[in-house]
Amino acid sequence: MAINEEQVKTFISSANQAAKLIREHAEKGSFIHVVSHLDADGIAAAGIIGKALLRLDAKFRIRIQHWVDEKILGDITADKPDLTIFTDMGSGYLDLLCSVLKEPSMIILDHHQPVGENACSLCQVNPHYEGIDASRDISGSGVAYFVAKALDPSNVELASIAVVGALGDLQDKYEQKSLGGLNRIIVDDAVKAGYLIEEKDLIFFGRETRPIHKAIACTTSPFIPGISGEEDKTLAFLASLGIKPKHGDKWRALRDLEEEEKTTLCSALVDYLMAKGYSTSALSLVGNVYTLTREEPWTPLRDGREFSVLLNATGRLGKPSLGVALCMGDRAEALEHAKQTLDEYRRTITKYLSWVMEKPERMEELDAIYVIRGDGFINEKVVSTISSILSTSLPKPEKPLLIYARVLGEEFVKFSARTIDMMTNQGLDLGEILRVAAEKYAGRGGGHNIAAGAQVPIENIDGFIKSVNELVKQQIGSKNTIIL
Repeated sequence: MAINEEQVKTFISSANQAAKLIREHAEKGSFIHVVSHLDADGIAAAGIIGKALLRLDAKFRIRIQHWVDEKILGDITADKPDLTIFTDMGSGYLDLLCSVLKEPSMIILDHHQPVGENACSLCQVNPHYEGIDASRDISGSGVAYFVAKALDPSNVELASIAVVGALGDLQDKYEQKSLGGLNRIIVDDAVKAGYLIEEKDLIFFGRETRPIHKAIACTTSPFIPGISGEEDKTLAFLASLGIKPKHGDKWRALRDLEEEEKTTLCSALVDYLMAKGYSTSALSLVGNVYTLTREEPWTPLRDGREFSVLLNATGRLGKPSLGVALCMGDRAEALEHAKQTLDEYRRTITKYLSWVMEKPERMEELDAIYVIRGDGFINEKVVSTISSILSTSLPKPEKPLLIYARVLGEEFVKFSARTIDMMTNQGLDLGEILRVAAEKYAGRGGGHNIAAGAQVPIENIDGFIKSVNELVKQQIGSKNTIIL
């Protein structure tokens, strides 16, 4: 459903209210605590608010977290902040926040489905309250951007960072992988201000920065079995097409290919994926690309999707401060360290994807869902990334994917669930399903209709999986609400 002017007006009004409260605290010298999620969108959101607070000469601290619980809230209250701002998280923990953070003021800048009652005096900016599809029309960093823009018009320079966050949150769901809804306003801001170029091209990791064979071999979205992670096989594939990876002694990047070469490469990859049974993945080879014009060529910050993967890498591998620093403008040591983290991240993702693919039984098919039991092998911090990648190439795409991994040092596991637009259009809501199932088994869950997560005690894994399977069947059957 298209967003109407009234929805936009109401959403911007709520962003203005949050900006007013932040400005008031900054002017009186309050200590502000920013808490954000560790994925690309959350790190981008933290960077946007951090840069906006820096412009206000405010006193603040940024904390990046995987989720919110009593222990984390205890750490926050120990800092005695005058204002706590949650970005890309918070709306799923309303009851908990209101019960623990009673005294300090709170602002939530989120796009996840609100869960619980707003029983305390907190300011919340969330597109759900305006009936806006927050899984495709605006991300957490987009919400943060509208607030930053309301604080100071010069923060329009942060629009490109919000675009990176939206791409990292896989919100490019409009025609040919473009951004729409409120994200379209952000893209237009960035383009008009000269920070962004939007065009159509082959979509591969390293499109701007890597030799052709490395860019294709490094791709995981789509994952190309037999080619992803295999540089030698990729070189052989290019040679079979008559595409030269070098011009003289210089390696060529994908952006250096002639149009005819791009057409040849694209057609061959489509045929290859179709032959392997990955017809859905074949459709995601070409789409809108977003180039950050103020970033240096041959760096991973130049392409919006590559930038988002870099941010995700820093968060998932325990180095989120690098990502936040990049979003706030650091281009010195932070960038070099982030590049190294990105290389490690890509190797890690490829290892886990190969582990799943090498044995078909590792993807268990139930009546209504697929299940991957990551147990002690897959790192819980990257389980959502693995889920997102694999969900685009399932044998039966109508079945959602549920994957879990154990949380190191804890007595619970992290679940991640993904589905496709076709199923959400039929009424499937994974956020609601995981919330209901998790609460039934002493856990906590929620998220979007198309992507959701949960934390569940180890002893309740099987019961939770069975419940999710049943709830998916019931919800699709009713095409309306969950039958409890």
